[in-house]
Amino acid sequence: MMQEEIRAAGSRSPTKVDQQVGEKIRELRIAQNFTLSELGQELGISHQQLQKYETGTNRLSAGMLSSVARALRVPIAELFQTSDATSQEARDPVSESRARCHALIDRTSSVGKLETMAKVLRALSAD
Repeated sequence: MMQEEIRAAGSRSPTKVDQQVGEKIRELRIAQNFTLSELGQELGISHQQLQKYETGTNRLSAGMLSSVARALRVPIAELFQTSDATSQEARDPVSESRARCHALIDRTSSVGKLETMAKVLRALSAD
């Protein structure tokens, strides 16, 4: 284990890994156009608590990691990837755009709005 990851026995203070996971959550949340309040509501926590997770002030439990990954539609392992691991040139802009669209669609509960979204997407995809 790296020295900065080692904590005193019984210590519950966040580690460097906790901070990296928080940064990744923030990065994914912003990329998917979630506000702190929206994602917090989906997770059943306050936006203040989510902000503490993102800044690495508080540690996430295994259950919360699972919930965050589900809400952001990513595998849990992706939460542990640093931004360096997914360099800009390795990112697929089409996949990222699809993920943002899926996140918006998933947050829409109105059938009317969903039908309107579908019409707009059909019109945009027509050649």
